[in-house]
Amino acid sequence: MQIGLIGLGRMGGNMRDRLRAAGHDVVGYDPRPEVTDVDSLPALAAALTAPRVVWVMVPSGEPTRSTIRALAEVLEPGDLVIDGGNSRYTDDRPNAALLGEHGIGFLDVGVSGGIWGKENGYGLMAGGSWEHVERAMPIFDALRPEGPREEGFAHAGPVGAGHFAKMVHNGVEYGLMQAYAEGFELLSAAELVTNVPAVLQAWSRGTVVRSWLLDLLVLALKDDPTLANLEDYVDDSGEGRWTLEEAITHAVPLPVIAAALFARFESRQDQSPAMKAVAALRQQFGGHAVKHAGPSGAPGAVAGPSSGTGSTQG
Repeated sequence: MQIGLIGLGRMGGNMRDRLRAAGHDVVGYDPRPEVTDVDSLPALAAALTAPRVVWVMVPSGEPTRSTIRALAEVLEPGDLVIDGGNSRYTDDRPNAALLGEHGIGFLDVGVSGGIWGKENGYGLMAGGSWEHVERAMPIFDALRPEGPREEGFAHAGPVGAGHFAKMVHNGVEYGLMQAYAEGFELLSAAELVTNVPAVLQAWSRGTVVRSWLLDLLVLALKDDPTLANLEDYVDDSGEGRWTLEEAITHAVPLPVIAAALFARFESRQDQSPAMKAVAALRQQFGGHAVKHAGPSGAPGAVAGPSSGTGSTQG
C-alpha cells in the first residue's frame, strides 16, 4: 500500500527503507533536503492518493502537536494519521479530536526497536479503533519482526493505549538496563573475575537473564571491554518519568523503575550535594573522617573528627 512518512531521522529513515523493501510505496517528508522525497507537507498530501495514510515520526511534544495541526489543514476526510513517535499518551486524545473535526482518523503507535529495527523489525503497540488498525495492518505487518503477529504487534486498546503501553515498556527498559549495569560494575570491581566480557557473553544463551539488551551490552564490550571511552552521564527522554507519575496516580509501587531513573539523575552530578550532607552528618555524630574539597572543588585531604567523640556509629 501507499503511505506518507514524516520524519526521516534515525528511526524514520530506517522505517522507510524497511517498508520499501516490503514492496510498499513510501513518500517521505523531512525538513532536510538531502533525505526528503517532497519539499513540504502540502506536497506530501498531493503526492498521496486518497484516502491517505500518513505516519508521523517526529520528536514528542510540540513538534508532534504542530505537525498534527498542519496535517489537519492539508489532509481530507477519510485520511488516517498515525503518530509513531514517543508522544505522551495524554496528547493522543486531543490530537485525535482535532483530526476528527476534519473527518481524519487517528492511531497512536508505540514503536520499539531503535536503530536495529530496519533489520530485526519493530515491536508495535497500537491505540485506536479496530477499523483504523485493520486498515493500516499491511504497514504494521511490514514493520514488525517476522513470526507470529502477536509476538510483535498488539492492538492495546482505544486512542492513547499504544503510547501508554510504550511508556510502561520504556520504564521496564530502565529497570532492566540498570540491573545489567550494576551487575557489570560488581563483576568489574571483583579482582577474582578476570574476564568480565566473557562472563556476560556466557549469560546470553541458556540463562534466565538472557535478553536482547544483554546482547547489546556484550556487543558494546567487544569494542571497549572496560567502557573506558564513555562518560558516565545518562540522559532520559521522558518516558521513565511519565511511568512513575502514572504509578503515583494509580498507587502502583515501582521501586525498581524509580531507582533506575534516580540513578540516571545521579549520573549527571559532578558532585553529589546529598552525599556531602551524609558525610557531614557522619562526621558530626560519629566523628568519622571526611575528605575536604580542594580550592576548585576537587577532592582534598582527609580530615579527622570535628567533635572528638571517637564514636564508631554509622
